[in-house]
Order: sequence, then structure tokens, then C-alpha cells
Amino acid sequence: MGAVTNEITNFRGEVLPDGPLTPDSGDVEAFVAAVGERVRKARQRKGIARRVLSELSGVSQRYLAQLENGGGNISIALLFKVANALDHRVEWLVGEEDPWGSETAQVAELYRSATTEQRQRVMQILDPGRPAQLRRQRICLIGLRGAGKSTLGRLLGKELSIPFVELNRDIEEQSGMPVDEVMALYGLEGYRRLERQALERIVATSDSVVLAVAGGIVSEPETYGFLLRNFHTIWLKANPEEHMNRVRAQGDERPMAGNPKAMDELKSILTSREVLYAKAECIVNTSGKTLEESRHDLVEAIEKLGIL
Repeated sequence: MGAVTNEITNFRGEVLPDGPLTPDSGDVEAFVAAVGERVRKARQRKGIARRVLSELSGVSQRYLAQLENGGGNISIALLFKVANALDHRVEWLVGEEDPWGSETAQVAELYRSATTEQRQRVMQILDPGRPAQLRRQRICLIGLRGAGKSTLGRLLGKELSIPFVELNRDIEEQSGMPVDEVMALYGLEGYRRLERQALERIVATSDSVVLAVAGGIVSEPETYGFLLRNFHTIWLKANPEEHMNRVRAQGDERPMAGNPKAMDELKSILTSREVLYAKAECIVNTSGKTLEESRHDLVEAIEKLGIL
């Protein structure tokens, strides 16, 4: 076995002698020049002028020019601002490894700019056990109103002997008011914030649960991404006519009240969300099915996913 060495190198990769580490002026100049070059490259890759970077970071153009030319003795605080404005970690600008010269750094940069779906696919390849571990035995039913989320969710929870939760009911319990009042008081933005908090609370406190969520949750990218990562998602799909008829059969005439174009609007919503709903792990079509048939199909889908 080879001898163990305690060699220490400087910024240029040269071996330093034993004793107190006092970098010479050449080391300092090389370091400052390297940081400046990285800032310049990052700015150019982002496709912005120095003036724009100055406005985004709050650092003067003169100071940025000095920095990029290797003559700036920039403070850590200002460099941090520059890094943030360039959407980079400050470590990339000061580390010994060239942030654009290594494959690892290039992959990291691509990952930072990737969509939620692309990131999930990468993680599934690099760490195939991680998604299953994150999702535990949490199941979420998604889809438009009238898809059967609440009815089938209760049956599924009973079948699997795990709790069933409606996210809107949880929001109402935590806020102390009906969802309609939450919307009227806080608006859609406030409701979405409570929706995300409720979702995070369930993930933090439940490893096994059947959850039914509002149909519009898929329109909030960050919240929906969190849902996909932490739940096994199943899209309960039905045609627009069945969605409408089921809601009306429950005694809710609001979808049709005073709105002759309600069906056209429902079809438009379903069409616009289909791509988002399709991100679920599987689809259970409830159109033309009895409740028992849909329950059977749902349980069968759970078995195929190997969740329990």
C-alpha cells in the first residue's frame, strides 16, 4: 500500500512546503482572476449585459468590471449578491474546481434549470429507491369534481385499513371556516397557501393515508410537484357529462345555475388539465362504471403499483 502524504497544494495545484500557510501574491492574483473569469462566463451564459447584472445584484458596474478583469478585491457579501443574481451558488465561483470544466458541475447546472418533471426522472434514474421511500404508503386521488374522489377514497381507505382525508376538510379544520369563506376572505392566493400548508402537514404526520384533493391543485406547479414527490397519485378520470351529472346528483346545481355555457367551460377545463392529470402514476377511468366496478379497478391499480 502506498505511503500516505499530507501534501497541500495552492490554487494553481502546486505543492506547498510544510509550515505556516501564507499564500504569496501570485496565489492571490490567480484566485481573484479565476473568480472574475467565472463571473464573466456565468454572466455571458445567462445572456445578460453587465448593466443588467448590476441592477439585479445591486453591485456597481465599475466594481463588476474590475471583478471580471481580475482586479476586484470583492467582499464575500457582494460576491454572494452577484452569485444570486446569476442563479449560481457562491461556492461555484470560489471553489478550486472549474464550475464549467467538470461533468459533475455541468450536470448540476442542467439540473438547476430543469423542470420538475425532468428532475423527478433524473432522481428516479440516480436513486430508484428514493421516490418510493418518499411516498411511503400515501395515496392521493386527483381529478375534476364528480370523478368520485371522496366516495372512492373512503371505500379505499376502509379496504386498506388506513385513514381517508379530504384536503379541503383539513383546510377548514385548521382555518376554522368553510372553504368558500376562506376564498372570499383570503382570495385564491390565500387558499393556495393554506392548501400547500395542509399538504405539508399531512406528509409530516402520516406515512399511510388516502387523500382526496381539489381538482385545481394541479394548476399550482410547486404544490403539485410536492404532491407528486410525496404521494402515489391516481387520476380518477371521467367524461365531462358524467362529471356534471354526478355533481348535480349530489344536489349541487351551482355548475349549471345561470350559466348556459357551463358544459363548454367544463370541457375546456378538463382539456387544459389533462396533461397535468396525466402525470399521475396511473389512471382509473370511472366513466360508465358502477361504484363497485370503479372500487375494484382502483384496488387493482393499487396492487399493480405495489404500494402496500
